[in-house]
Amino acid sequence: MYSNSKLSVAILGTGAWGASLANLAAANGHQVRVWSRQGSQIQVVLKDVQIVLSAISMIGVRDVASQVQSFPLSPETIFVTATKGLDPETTCTPSQIWQTVFPNHAVVVLSGPNLSKEIQMELPAATVVASNIPTAAEIVQLVFSSGRFRVYTNPDPLGVELGGTLKNVIAIAAGVCDGLQLGTNAKAALVTRGLTEMVRIGNNWGAKTETFYGLSGLGDLLATCNSPLSRNYQVGYQLAGGKSLTETLENLQGTAEGVNTCRVLMQRAKQQNIPVPITEQVYRLLQGEATPRQALDELMLRDIKPEYNY
Repeated sequence: MYSNSKLSVAILGTGAWGASLANLAAANGHQVRVWSRQGSQIQVVLKDVQIVLSAISMIGVRDVASQVQSFPLSPETIFVTATKGLDPETTCTPSQIWQTVFPNHAVVVLSGPNLSKEIQMELPAATVVASNIPTAAEIVQLVFSSGRFRVYTNPDPLGVELGGTLKNVIAIAAGVCDGLQLGTNAKAALVTRGLTEMVRIGNNWGAKTETFYGLSGLGDLLATCNSPLSRNYQVGYQLAGGKSLTETLENLQGTAEGVNTCRVLMQRAKQQNIPVPITEQVYRLLQGEATPRQALDELMLRDIKPEYNY
């Protein structure tokens, strides 16, 4: 593995998140090259690179990973994924796709309460880098850490990745909650039960419970459910205001990954028989099967039960 010297970093994806991460690495003196589908040829960006960071939307991950595979890379090259979503065909996470394509390389997940606009404004933030290979996570930690961006390591990449992915569905519900002006009590209940749902799904997939109570789970959930800067929150807020899903998505700057994640998650939850009441009502709302008010009523009128199953 690499020493703490300055590294060559390829950032795949030039959206707000990719640009923010590129700026952080460059500010630390690393050699950063950025690639977009409309920009330079990918082989130029990948030449002699030591870290490849993917910040592309979920829909492009499999295709880009295949493109990268066709070029020679050092066996020491570390892959970092900063994408939040689930593959619609396989229900795989982005890191699972990268690891399948590059089985002999270290793969690191980067996720946390990181609203891109705030990072671009140089406001303080923290994130998590997780890998099955601790030294790889530590190298990535050094590349992106700064006085305004605190990076923690974690040994549970699946949990870190699922936290960042699943919270997007709950954020849509949070946007609905605020759009309907349901108040602080309702929002607190929704976010808390949303976290319980995330833990239940994560445990079923093999992630550790404690990961969801960290920055990449609860931290990201709080940021995304409480900020109009969140695209997923905006989807819920606009739907509550009477806009159609098509109209809402057309007016968004960037991708609201929670819309696709919700559909894939419902498919997986049915296969695995996982109770996901909030996700289910978000799904009905997105499919046009329920109004925001009807979805709320369904959640409130569920059978009463204990808070925890001990």
